[in-house]
Amino acid sequence: MSEFSVVIDCFPESVRRYREGYAIVAIDVIRATTTAVTAVASGRRCFFAPSIEKAHFLAAHLDNPLLVGEIGGNMPDGFDINNSPAEIALRTDTMRPMILVSSTGAQLLHNLKDCGTGYVACFRNYGAVINHLIKRHSHIAVIGAGSRGEFREEDQMCCAWIADGLMKAGYKPEDDRTAEVVNRWRDASVEACTLGNSAAYLQKSGQIRDLEFILTHVNDLDSMFMVKEDEIVRIPV
Repeated sequence: MSEFSVVIDCFPESVRRYREGYAIVAIDVIRATTTAVTAVASGRRCFFAPSIEKAHFLAAHLDNPLLVGEIGGNMPDGFDINNSPAEIALRTDTMRPMILVSSTGAQLLHNLKDCGTGYVACFRNYGAVINHLIKRHSHIAVIGAGSRGEFREEDQMCCAWIADGLMKAGYKPEDDRTAEVVNRWRDASVEACTLGNSAAYLQKSGQIRDLEFILTHVNDLDSMFMVKEDEIVRIPV
């Protein structure tokens, strides 16, 4: 392995491959990591849970929490809002901590808890992630959450943009798949993700505001976010 390397992978269960010796970057552009980053950037505390049951357990230990999320695309009974970055950005009750549940993104974040270093990224902060990682970590795994067994276009893009920035700084791709994903998406415009199944779902389900939010908030946050226990926290850059 090169002294400095980067690998792109997908799905929450892939985290176990990189528990030792890697900094891991979790990505679920549509929508979990975008929702989480947007919440924390607004000053709201953001917790995550791998299940509805775990979310309610956390809620019992927090003051007036906001339950946010979806399972299989549907907002669970008793939750306050869907997994929506557009809606969380408009709310002014930032003193209320948020608990995020989602089909795969929250599970990916949950799997990072036992890793040494886990970061959270989306289109909004991918540039800050590149700058923070360079020379700070020797081996980096960039992992997309995926959905319904598919490595979705938007996650491939964000993974590719981060890996491309690292490669330009001297990191080597660890495998052919990483190089292929970077070559495919490094010069893609953000609109390319509108052709994927995630974007199609948002359009069909009347959640176009989230897609518009994601497309119009690209590299607009110079911020880093890390997984600490069950919480996503902002750290200095």
